[in-house]
Amino acid sequence: MTRTSEVHGSTGTHIILTPGFWLGAWAWEAVESDLTRQGHHVTAVTLPGLDSAGSDRTGVRLNDHVAAITEAITNTPSSERVVLVAHSGAGPVAYAASDRVPDRLARIVYVDSGPVQSGTALRDDLDPAVAEIPLPSWSELEAEGSSLDGLDDDTLDTFRNRAVPMPAGPARDTVELTDSRRLDVPTTVICTSFPSEVIQQMAAAGHPMAAELAQIAKVDYVDLPTGHWPMWSRPADLATAIDAAARV
Repeated sequence: MTRTSEVHGSTGTHIILTPGFWLGAWAWEAVESDLTRQGHHVTAVTLPGLDSAGSDRTGVRLNDHVAAITEAITNTPSSERVVLVAHSGAGPVAYAASDRVPDRLARIVYVDSGPVQSGTALRDDLDPAVAEIPLPSWSELEAEGSSLDGLDDDTLDTFRNRAVPMPAGPARDTVELTDSRRLDVPTTVICTSFPSEVIQQMAAAGHPMAAELAQIAKVDYVDLPTGHWPMWSRPADLATAIDAAARV
């Protein structure tokens, strides 16, 4: 379930936390608590189809995920700045939301994630009949480039027990972007699995998963060496990095 702090906070900033594949708002619990103590109004989002294992995921599409984030942005009081934080596969969704309401965002923060170019799908290999993507084995995740560094056995057990199959629609649909003002939204990339130097080289070389970063007017890079799930492996440090980005 999507959660938002009762108090709107002293910083005048609304931080919206969006998790990646297989996760809900629960994944941000430690980071959310720290950011709330630091004076921010915080909302952790559970995207459609990721509420529970029993949710109907057959009709969930990318536009549903984009609409959920856009609604969280537009429901923010006009007196507050909005900082949108996206982890992993939520990055393209957040970027699409910025294309819809670029004027409502003070900053986007990508956590081991980033924007993609228009016309891109995260999983263009999925059969149209596939309705959901279960959490793979640990060895499969690592083989695909998702580092488990910093996660102990208890954390992995919690991840496995609480993970929800990812709706296939949002992963299979292509991101459609039309408003160039999204390129003016200040951006921070928190680099955990790969050093910022590598990400910047990928962007400069036009790598499909980083090329869009080269088009954004202002991008700050922050190194936070750990695995793909820093909200569990280094939650306090991640909260500090997000807090710093939100105050720029």
